[in-house]
Amino acid sequence: MAERYTLVQAVNQALHDAMSKDSSTVVLGQDVGKCGGVFRATEGLQEKFGEQRVMDTPLAEAAIVGCSVGMAIKGLKPIAEMQFSGFSYQAFYQIEQHVARYHNRTRGLYPMSMVIRMPYGGGVRAFEHHSESRETYFVHTPGLKVVIPSTPSDAYDLLIASIADPNPVIFMEPKRIYRSMKSELDFSEAKLGEAKILQAGRQVTLIAYGAMIPLCQQAIERLPQYSIELIDLRTLSPWDEKTVVTSVQKTGRAVIVHEAPKTLGMASEIIASLNEKAFLYLQAPLKRVTGYDAIMPYYQRENEYLPNVDKIVSAIEETVEF
Repeated sequence: MAERYTLVQAVNQALHDAMSKDSSTVVLGQDVGKCGGVFRATEGLQEKFGEQRVMDTPLAEAAIVGCSVGMAIKGLKPIAEMQFSGFSYQAFYQIEQHVARYHNRTRGLYPMSMVIRMPYGGGVRAFEHHSESRETYFVHTPGLKVVIPSTPSDAYDLLIASIADPNPVIFMEPKRIYRSMKSELDFSEAKLGEAKILQAGRQVTLIAYGAMIPLCQQAIERLPQYSIELIDLRTLSPWDEKTVVTSVQKTGRAVIVHEAPKTLGMASEIIASLNEKAFLYLQAPLKRVTGYDAIMPYYQRENEYLPNVDKIVSAIEETVEF
């Protein structure tokens, strides 16, 4: 029987395989070495590859990313870890001013092949700055690719593709589902920028990514009377507009789900594109199920903030029955 992996184990396996294949690949971040990372995503890597390739750093996100920029310029392939996405703000200057711009600034003279990994999202009863879903910051930054897996197999395949990509990639890992499921790895060659149709349908298109995918699948199970097409975006920048538009032209309806705040979230961009390219096909208003335009509350109110199955079910029913 083939081995089954959790999402965080799949990340660890992808890092191991990438480092085994290419000696220029290095990992750095706070506690990634001896401790194996706060979520154990890098467990065992320093023992295998040594301290020169798996480097513990000070608690200094700007320095972690800044050092990664220098490594990438010199031809290495750094994989930097932010312990939580909420800590990446301290490094945003480096990300926006250097990571995203250096290849363009030098007119292609210097490469910037690097990955910045960061656990993101709520649902784990964490403290402030540990539960944000701020992917829009990075999607809105030209020069970056933004990837979010929703399954162990995709986590492996997409991380391998991100490490191999010549562009800088923000790889956001939904920690809520780090250990909530296990599956075999299919070791397919994923291509960044391609969404995946998880289920075909005729009546409505349901679009999501990350930890919202399992919730969408639960919602579909509660609505057997409807024919629902489910799309996992997987890559948010560049996002697979063609697949989404084609689906909505077929179904005539769409519901977009994400836990990030509503204003200027991914749903806003998707709705704008659908209005431009599928408006005459629509049979109902486009609907979104999102977090609120408020700071993620502490764990006592966390469940009220986050999208849930009931909210998704209601949105689908309202859209199909419009």
